[in-house]
Amino acid sequence: MARAASGQNITGAVFLATLLLWMVSVLFVIVINKRGKLLSVVGGFCFYQFANWVIRSWVSKDPLFVNTCVSLLHSSITSASVIFILVNELIRTGCHKMFEHSELVENTWPWAYPALCFSCGYFAYDQLDMLHYRLYSGWIPSILVHHLLLLVCFTLALYRNVTINYLILTLICELHSVFLHTRKVRRMAGIRDAKSMKVKAEWVLNWITFIVARLASHILITIKLITDSSKFEKGVELPLALFGMAGMNLLNIFLGIDLFKAYVRETKSQHHE
Repeated sequence: MARAASGQNITGAVFLATLLLWMVSVLFVIVINKRGKLLSVVGGFCFYQFANWVIRSWVSKDPLFVNTCVSLLHSSITSASVIFILVNELIRTGCHKMFEHSELVENTWPWAYPALCFSCGYFAYDQLDMLHYRLYSGWIPSILVHHLLLLVCFTLALYRNVTINYLILTLICELHSVFLHTRKVRRMAGIRDAKSMKVKAEWVLNWITFIVARLASHILITIKLITDSSKFEKGVELPLALFGMAGMNLLNIFLGIDLFKAYVRETKSQHHE
């Protein structure tokens, strides 16, 4: 027990240190380099921290419930924003042009930059909230690694103003996160009847969005990166993008396994009742 607690303390300290370094970096770039557009990152952080306070004050003080509700809010806002950006661009330029290499790497779709900044602020908030309330387990918690990976990739892209559209495409997975977090909130609220039509519909949507919006979309983005690898200029963009997508695809596999186990566990427990 003591050894496990010590390991968790070390893990927390390491991830907190990286988060603080990230915060200093963002504030330095905003103030010293006068990158005012990055204030949306701070805005996102403050918005979700405020949402946390509202839920904690008026709904529940359970840290996990509050964190999950804020995560559901982020998933809903981000998935709606991404769909709006993609539909708007589809109408504006057409399908062929919007997925050209130069469009994905060098240009930025309308509203894409602030949307990415706002989402980046959320991941910083969520990392801090999980560290503060220790909403993680193990020496190398996948959720903390996931957030750190996204913060590094997103922030470097925002600093250099490249691959913004690629990163917007990766956020399509938040559509699946809506149903992932809905399931958690539903179970914490005590609604666990697996035979209920609402629960069955939720599981159907959970699996469909996991396969389409998370698994398939990230695989297609990875294939696109590899196919267009010769079109990238020499630099960190391609290695960082491939490294980031490799990490996300790996985490998607683990998430799929956990989701399947949860589905089996939930259906089996209902049969035993």
